[in-house]
Amino acid sequence: MKAVYYEEHGDTDVLEYGDLPDPEFGRDEVLVEVKAGGLNHLDVWTRKGMPSPGEFPHIPGSDAAGVVSEVGEDVTRFEPGDHVAVSPATFCGECEFCRDGDTSLCESFALIGEHMGGVHSEFAAVPEENLVPVPEHVDFVTAASAPLVFQTAWRMLVTRAEVDQSDSVLVLGASGGVGHAALQIAVNSGAEVYATGSSEEKLEYAEELGADHVLDYEQEDFADWILSETDGRGVDVVVDHVGQATWGDSIKTAAKGGRIVTCGATSGPMAETNLTRVFWKQLEIYGSTMGTEGEMDDVLAKVWDGTFESRIRAVLPMSETARAHEMLEDREGFGTVVVVPDDEYGEEHEAYNN
Repeated sequence: MKAVYYEEHGDTDVLEYGDLPDPEFGRDEVLVEVKAGGLNHLDVWTRKGMPSPGEFPHIPGSDAAGVVSEVGEDVTRFEPGDHVAVSPATFCGECEFCRDGDTSLCESFALIGEHMGGVHSEFAAVPEENLVPVPEHVDFVTAASAPLVFQTAWRMLVTRAEVDQSDSVLVLGASGGVGHAALQIAVNSGAEVYATGSSEEKLEYAEELGADHVLDYEQEDFADWILSETDGRGVDVVVDHVGQATWGDSIKTAAKGGRIVTCGATSGPMAETNLTRVFWKQLEIYGSTMGTEGEMDDVLAKVWDGTFESRIRAVLPMSETARAHEMLEDREGFGTVVVVPDDEYGEEHEAYNN
């Protein structure tokens, strides 16, 4: 089969698209013919080696959608021809957290594409429990782009921060995968939503998705903007997946009794925290990673029915995965980048790029 892979960590020039052995699948696994694969910033970090499995060649990719080709003997939920998407989180099912129903805290928690081989290939062997059904009316590009980012954003805002219509919410980096999902979830909750982006086009998209207030953070400091817009009060919830570059100002912009929720650190993890602001304003800081199977089901139902839109910034053939990674690193466009096996790539995919 053809697959995206790399033999060593490094820049985008380590990415290759070529022949690898077809995957073998076990009794509880499903062989999926991949029709599309979604990219996340996680793929960039993994390519660079932070973190990454130590085995090569490594196939990247946590998100994908396709058609069931074959099933193992013990598989009961799927049969050949079913449309499916990958739910990338793996867990043991036996530790104290799994037994309590919070699998995202599993002691053995890991992600397909990060801690083990990924799914950006023509075929992928995926455990039955890591697949979700996709309705026939949902296209594969949408199905491949949604699971990781929408599950992550749903847990952040709904489960952890418990955002509702009484809140004001600031979404940093609202043009990225998690950012544009978090923006829509905040809007859907009835909150007043502030969003930041780095271009007029990105801000127009944010407004289309329901943002009440937008800011080009390259033109104005977002903390000064928030404090000006709110007469010095700040916002109830800050969604910060940027990390080191924004953390200090995120704490600054949170209102007294506010919540800050973070799921990542694309600008770096070593952020400084002004503890005086934390205790004086009595802030709550929430870490959040992925989500549970139930949270995935809840949010994908709203993607499948059109409540939430998985905005696509580009669809490229898998042989151009290096270009897809560059788009993520350079923060080009709004939404998620998707790659498609070269033999599957057609005019319907090119249309996303116009």
